[in-house]
Amino acid sequence: MTRIIRFIAFLIVTTAIGQNSVDVETHVKNSIDTFFEGFHKGDTLLMKSVMMDKVVMQTAFKNKENNDVLVTDEPGKMLHAIGARPANQKWKEKLLDYKIQVDGNMAHVWTPYEFWFNGSFSHCGVNSFQLFNDNGTWKIVYLIDTRRRAGCQD
Repeated sequence: MTRIIRFIAFLIVTTAIGQNSVDVETHVKNSIDTFFEGFHKGDTLLMKSVMMDKVVMQTAFKNKENNDVLVTDEPGKMLHAIGARPANQKWKEKLLDYKIQVDGNMAHVWTPYEFWFNGSFSHCGVNSFQLFNDNGTWKIVYLIDTRRRAGCQD
């Protein structure tokens, strides 16, 4: 009888912990989805709702000389470009996967992507997001992405 009670208690605890982990990952994923919903709509206020004020944004790529380059941008520059995008330009970043890791109030999200401009393939790469749980809202504190035109999945 004691074994049965221990087994039932074990199942309850592991189920509760497993559900909590899934719920947290869902909330983290929702923040990334909100960021891209704003990106696609040109809604910078929606994007900023899941970004910390001092977010760091970087891009890693190879230049025409095949040298590795790391560029750090001000978030305001990106937000301005998105908000000022002409209506006839359609930007679509297709996220191909989400790999989410969470420890307490910090999360990491790895999202391979394809970028499409006006319906034509432009480039691919991966986004790496660092998020912080700011009193119940998962906010992006760091974003670095890679960009390349070759070696993309079909």
